[in-house]
Amino acid sequence: MELYAGVDEVGRGPLAGDVVAAAVILPVEHGIVGLADSKKLSERRREVLCEEIKHKAIAWSLGHASAEEIDQINILQASLLAMKRAVESLSTQPDFVRVDGNKLPQWQYKSEAIVKGDSLYEEISAASIVAKVFRDNKMLELDSEYPGYGFGQHKGYPTKQHLAALETLGASKVHRRSYAPVKKYL
Repeated sequence: MELYAGVDEVGRGPLAGDVVAAAVILPVEHGIVGLADSKKLSERRREVLCEEIKHKAIAWSLGHASAEEIDQINILQASLLAMKRAVESLSTQPDFVRVDGNKLPQWQYKSEAIVKGDSLYEEISAASIVAKVFRDNKMLELDSEYPGYGFGQHKGYPTKQHLAALETLGASKVHRRSYAPVKKYL
């Protein structure tokens, strides 16, 4: 039986926090109902599915690239690095990797980049959900570490509230300094 890993990342657009990727290998008969692109699910539904995915997956893992790494190598390269870290961290290595998007990391895995893959392959949907739940929870932690920015509400995305907080408070150490809206307040 060939093992397929699905890989997806979240957090390319935010002004703060890590970009996070997840890799998931599901058994053929996993019985998880409702897998979909994480953006199409409610927060509560994602959390429930995330627990089920972690419980039923053959293997799952996370990979990150920090705001500092994003600033050093750019968001695309940081996203690919997070994906590579996620797949390399799997406790069971896959025979083939399906990546959501149009670019692949440089690695030794047989793989395919699939645009809208999170809507086409359940293992990519599962990775999308795991990555999103983890990143959202991390932004809630950063909300208490860096009060005033509203990370818990907007998850680092450039909302009016976030931009107003940047103007008042300046950039925190988790902000991506290479992003134009942040640069302006350094």
